[in-house]
Amino acid sequence: MSGNALPGAELVVRTIAETAVANERYFGDLDAVVGDGDLGYSLARGFEKLIEGWDEIDRSDAGTFLKRSGMIIASRVGGTSGPLWGTAFLRAGATAGAAADLTGEQVVKMLRAAIDGIKARGRSDVGDKTLLDALVPMTDCLEKQFAAGAGGEEALRTAAAVTREAAEATLGMVAKRGRAAYTGDRSRDSVDAGAVAVAVMVERISETWQTRGATS
Repeated sequence: MSGNALPGAELVVRTIAETAVANERYFGDLDAVVGDGDLGYSLARGFEKLIEGWDEIDRSDAGTFLKRSGMIIASRVGGTSGPLWGTAFLRAGATAGAAADLTGEQVVKMLRAAIDGIKARGRSDVGDKTLLDALVPMTDCLEKQFAAGAGGEEALRTAAAVTREAAEATLGMVAKRGRAAYTGDRSRDSVDAGAVAVAVMVERISETWQTRGATS
């Protein structure tokens, strides 16, 4: 695996799924501070289902794989998380289309499509203290890195650091969406669980990719 390569859709989705399951309690505890505490449980149950049916998911191309994954997630993840995560995967898959290998430019377009889907479905935007406050800075960083000629591994490593910083920066924000919005100014006292979940997942994808690259 070369430094300029990009991780395939299967590696990314599998890592996200395993990270969601492994961090069920952590994400739930974060969400319980001002939310209803079901984020960890909801994500874990949905991604567990994805892992259970892993070998049966259509892998005709990256787009089909992502769309099929999105449908499973949307049908199994509870609460408000299911529609948001499902929409993100479906939009990303539709943008990927029948591409065999994903370039940096394509990945950014896929992420932009996922972001637009989340914004429309959740009626939210950057600054509302949601997962978008981590996902958008991550995508912006990747776009800048690729435009500057960075290889995939370097771009992702840098983006992981930016995503973590952005997630931590939700501390001090007032939640405007979800159950946390009902707590008003009290929501300033904690980070957004969804944003932190995105940061943890991106960090894990970067770590997994680097490990595989070193051993391949």
